[in-house]
Amino acid sequence: MSFFTDLAHQYIDGAWRTGSGSWDIIDFNPYNGEKLAAITVASVAEVDEAYRAAERAQRAWAGAGAYHRRDVVERVLRLVEQREDEIAAAITEEVGGTLVKARFEVRLAKEFLREATQLATLPEGRILASPVPGKENRVHRLPVGVVGVISPFNFPFLTGVKAAAPALALGNAVVVKPNQNTPVVGGGLVAHLFAEAGLPAGLLNVLITDIAEIGDALLEHPVPKVISFTGSDRTGRHVAAVAGAHFKRTILSLSGNSALVVLDDADLDYAVDAAVFSRFVSQGQVCMAANRILVDRSVEREFTEKFVARVRALRTGDPADPATQLGPVINTFHADALTGVVDQALAAGATALVRGATRGNLVEPTVLTGLPEGSPILEQEIFGPVALLLAFDGEEEAVRMANDSPYGLSGAVMTRNVERGVRFAQRIETGMMHINDSTIQDDPLVAFGGEKASGIGRMNGESTVDVFTTQKWISVQHGRSKFPF
Repeated sequence: MSFFTDLAHQYIDGAWRTGSGSWDIIDFNPYNGEKLAAITVASVAEVDEAYRAAERAQRAWAGAGAYHRRDVVERVLRLVEQREDEIAAAITEEVGGTLVKARFEVRLAKEFLREATQLATLPEGRILASPVPGKENRVHRLPVGVVGVISPFNFPFLTGVKAAAPALALGNAVVVKPNQNTPVVGGGLVAHLFAEAGLPAGLLNVLITDIAEIGDALLEHPVPKVISFTGSDRTGRHVAAVAGAHFKRTILSLSGNSALVVLDDADLDYAVDAAVFSRFVSQGQVCMAANRILVDRSVEREFTEKFVARVRALRTGDPADPATQLGPVINTFHADALTGVVDQALAAGATALVRGATRGNLVEPTVLTGLPEGSPILEQEIFGPVALLLAFDGEEEAVRMANDSPYGLSGAVMTRNVERGVRFAQRIETGMMHINDSTIQDDPLVAFGGEKASGIGRMNGESTVDVFTTQKWISVQHGRSKFPF
């Protein structure tokens, strides 16, 4: 089958359909500009149809039992294993990520599918004591019902699977709105795999649309009880405000401005490897990427020389070429925005140790240093192949600089003394911190999420159960209660 022909549609209540909106989303290959598909957007009416289909299907699905739901997710895993190369090629074509990145995304998606099979049987009820004689308190874990998922473009297949698989395994139904830059691998492909695995119609729906067509209908609709959003903090604030006004639970994974900190006792060659990967993997289009690389002044010169040499050697080009390390950014608008951000930083006094060129959507790496304190670029998520090198004098200044950000998603510290690294990590205001490794980490069992403007809530493992289930108290009075009147 051709993914970009057969799956470039709305998927509602088990049927592939053409949207009834007033315009088309054009899906382009970001490297060569090839048109992959044209998809008429879903309308407000189709938002309602998708949510209502999910609502109708969910109760029977929840009642089908944990082992039946587990079996469906296991079959999805088998399908992904059989088509790993095909899926990776489609990711490269639609996202523009390198083959290495695409294969990594598929491998991680498989790990989250494996974890979802375990989550299906994880929720358990409890019986709690009561001060009332003869009272039995039972606390049940139940599915929330219907979950709305809004996913990003940078890891579309992974984020679609990461939200949909556990939500479904726990007895919910799901409506996914993939990013309009990646509607197929982030939406249609996920739905197709679950349908082929035997998921009943209505339980997983995909809406390819945009706020310009539907406004806040995805958030305001009365059916979904949880909204899962991954994207910028600006949009996340809006999602939180609208969902909160309608008493919906939100799980928000938002922007980052991570710092990778190189202490004076670090293995510098290894630190350079970690920093290059943390900043430039997937063209820097990763929320956990190390925007800021903080280096102790005592090793700044040596680290900088090695880091710059490594960055200059990075190859930017065709993402389908195995030798390519950086492919294109997602679109021309983003490429132009990155060029503007760098130009503004240089005009404000920064120095370019490496100044990469921009050719269409190919943005070569840039390394900036000498940034004045308070520079706007230090405060924002760059989301591209631009590294900021900053020197510090001692740990206290390193902690202050690392925390000097409105964001708090991830981070890393490089040191030969592991316990020193742990003590340092505990002082950094982030949801995740890694000792002697990249800032970019995701593990199916470990709580994933940020502090400050980087989001609300946690995913993965038992945290996912908290997000996609609710607790219900059922009491049983054995014997007769005594009422005061």
